[in-house]
Amino acid sequence: MEKDNISKIKRTNAELSRFIEFSLGREDYAIPLLMVREVISVPETTPIPKSPNHFLGIMNLRGQVISVIDLRKKLKVEAKQDKEEAVIIVDIGGLNIGVVVDSINRVLAFSSEEVSEMPEVENQINTHYIYGVYKKEHSLTVLLDLAKVLDIKDIEAIRPTKKAA
Repeated sequence: MEKDNISKIKRTNAELSRFIEFSLGREDYAIPLLMVREVISVPETTPIPKSPNHFLGIMNLRGQVISVIDLRKKLKVEAKQDKEEAVIIVDIGGLNIGVVVDSINRVLAFSSEEVSEMPEVENQINTHYIYGVYKKEHSLTVLLDLAKVLDIKDIEAIRPTKKAA
């Protein structure tokens, strides 16, 4: 399954792939830049009762109600102590979602040859939401498939209900 994701990146981005890199705890992660609408500071959110722990609530962004998810809690990563925090507004299948991260690092542009597959991990870790790993000079950046990180239950829970006219 992971090989399919790597192949997809290589096919659709024959020249350079562009990802936005961010930090969660002490590690670096990245998502495709094309799914990012904007980056904002963490807004005030309105909590929703009986929602999952990683669901912070909803916010008003220029008249649009957007759900906000703490990606650190979703991935069970401990937040930085000296965190600056940011929200990345992403478009997943026409649904805008705010994703809280520790910090925005930079925009990465790299060729598909610089992406490695996720190494085989015995059944202890679920890695189906990882495209691959980008090798920088002295560290690694994990490339996330955000739609898979926010599984179907999360997306269905925050999708606005359609009312019949």
